[in-house]
Amino acid sequence: MSKSCLESSTNLESYENIESQVSLESSLNLPTRSGFVATLGRPNAGKSTLLNHLLGENLALVSHKANATRKQLQIIVPYTPLNAQIVFVDTPGIHHQEKLLNQYMLSQALKAMGDCDLALYLAPITDDVKHYQHFLELYQGKHILLLSKSDTCSNEAILAKMAEYQKFDKHFLALLPFSVKKGFNRDLLLKTIASFLPQSPFYYDDELLTPTSTKEIYKEMIRESLFENLSDEIPYEADVMLKRFEEGEKLDRIFAEIIVEKQSQKGVVIGKGGSSIKRISKCAREKILALSPKSVYLKIDVSVYKGWSKQKDLLKKIGYDFTL
Repeated sequence: MSKSCLESSTNLESYENIESQVSLESSLNLPTRSGFVATLGRPNAGKSTLLNHLLGENLALVSHKANATRKQLQIIVPYTPLNAQIVFVDTPGIHHQEKLLNQYMLSQALKAMGDCDLALYLAPITDDVKHYQHFLELYQGKHILLLSKSDTCSNEAILAKMAEYQKFDKHFLALLPFSVKKGFNRDLLLKTIASFLPQSPFYYDDELLTPTSTKEIYKEMIRESLFENLSDEIPYEADVMLKRFEEGEKLDRIFAEIIVEKQSQKGVVIGKGGSSIKRISKCAREKILALSPKSVYLKIDVSVYKGWSKQKDLLKKIGYDFTL
């Protein structure tokens, strides 16, 4: 999906435009840098929120519920002062469970570790250091340690937590506190990441925000609406499948299916008199319209697929590719 396709793109202030022009001129003589950066961390560490903040668009699924992200999503963020293109890979949270879907999610995170040029590990500022130690048992590659949600602590508490992590300084390239809410250290984070990327031609066109297809992004918008409008349990046993997607010049027609494990869950998703499914559909349509300049027709059905999250054939049908 390209920037030209997004009517909701954030308008930069005039001083930022001037600054970007100066940065562009000063970076013309620099070699291009480009690479893949895996965002890693425990469930609900704030990975998707961070990437949406850096991009300036809501592409990655954000939820206060853990394990909302189930697949990799690539998000492209330029850093003009160093003539760099950073390709962030949003990954599911690192966790261990027996369910086949959860095993798939872990495999996505592990694959990103192996494929990336650099990793960004998010540790919420209130996290116990032992979680980072567990991460080090899984990954010994180059990474930056980011203390997320730093706005929830005082400066003294941030410094104290940074001191705790300093005993691992031989493992990380840099240690940075960060707050999406306050926005501090954004430029420093991008500069630090870009400086560690290899010299390489850009992997993608300058105008591209993500190589992920429009169809997949719309599917995530519907799934995000599920998380926002249903109770804690239902979204984890539900998913979204696009049965048909008709892309037109002025109108996109989306025919989706919400799948659940049990008949009782279907009733909850539909709601009394169809109230819940109407609310989910309205929410999803608004999210899609915020990303697309075109009109949208959205029809959502609800079906029961018993044991879908434990059966590889059903997971493949939904779109989880176990061959990757």
